[in-house]
Amino acid sequence: MRALVWHGKEDIRCDRVTDPGIEDPRDAIVKVTSCAICGSDLHLFHNFIPAMLPGDIMGHEAMGEVVEVGAEARGKLKVGDRVVVPFTIFCGQCEQCQRGNFSLCQRSNRNKRLADKVFGHGTAGLFGYTHLTGGYPGGQAEFLRVPFADATHIKVPDGVPDESLLFLSDIFPTGWQAAVQCDIEPTDIVAVWGCGPVGQMAIRSALLLGAEQVIAIDRLPERLEMAEAAGAIAIDFSRESVIERLNELTGGDGPDKCIDCVGMESHVMPSQPDTLYDRGKQMLGVETDRPHALREIIYVCRGGGVISIPGVYAGFDDKIPLGQLMNKGITVRTGQTHVNRWTDDLLRYIEEGLIDPAFVVTHTVPLADGPEMYKVFRDKQDGCVKVVLKP
Repeated sequence: MRALVWHGKEDIRCDRVTDPGIEDPRDAIVKVTSCAICGSDLHLFHNFIPAMLPGDIMGHEAMGEVVEVGAEARGKLKVGDRVVVPFTIFCGQCEQCQRGNFSLCQRSNRNKRLADKVFGHGTAGLFGYTHLTGGYPGGQAEFLRVPFADATHIKVPDGVPDESLLFLSDIFPTGWQAAVQCDIEPTDIVAVWGCGPVGQMAIRSALLLGAEQVIAIDRLPERLEMAEAAGAIAIDFSRESVIERLNELTGGDGPDKCIDCVGMESHVMPSQPDTLYDRGKQMLGVETDRPHALREIIYVCRGGGVISIPGVYAGFDDKIPLGQLMNKGITVRTGQTHVNRWTDDLLRYIEEGLIDPAFVVTHTVPLADGPEMYKVFRDKQDGCVKVVLKP
């Protein structure tokens, strides 16, 4: 089969690789009909997250048709089922899964000992996302082996386009969980840093959950226009002070709830010395992330507010203002997404027409064009917001 394969920093190739097969009775094999490039794939592209090896297959947003089912998964799946594959692999049986904390599954990370050393306690296995999360082949491929497939799947109906359902795999529930973690109340002003695909879903989720106003912060016109189309107020951080504008919009109090959809690769601005400082330390390997957005969020968030962090951070950050965080009584909520905790409701919203996640797609190309589209997506060329690949 063909797959997008990691060969090193900024070196993704479309290679011929061995087709996957059933390795465990709970496995299934899915013929991928659509997959996508995610912003967090760029962290691997740039080699900022360790434990990728040459030959690893990329991607964690995929859907398709079941073509083979292991003996122990046949009660839940059958050949011909149309499924979205959540990016988190989960057993459905361990203590964390029973709590609905699927991204903390205690059984699915086959490199758990390594992950425990790095994280203290390991995360669930993830598709296409380093050997710290199991080293599982990803979904930017013609076929995908799904471990624990009797649990790790989302059945979806026929008659709804892939582009409307594909993002149940990650960015839609990720944006939704980010907003849910804010405990949004009807009088809340919610600010979202980063208007990429997850940010766009967080904006719409916050509005669906009843926020009085959502403010969207980015620098790219196409992203800000997309946010405004949802009803958000846009702030272009390359043209005006985010802090001054937020204080103006909130009567000096700051946003009640803040969502960090930026993560470890904050854009470097010459007018913001700490972003240059972070880039230098990151290049030297003495800091893993560029947390400028998080510092700004802590500074401007209203006292007693909530900060929700769906943006990916890899390890160690410098000069985080913990004194401000503590003295303002701010609650922080983070985590990889517990995808299947939310997908029943989100699928119903799609079917009822409350939201169509396909709005975020700007480019649809064959899988073979994936290596070039990684660069287009990284450089935000041609108005690129979200790429869907067709194997």
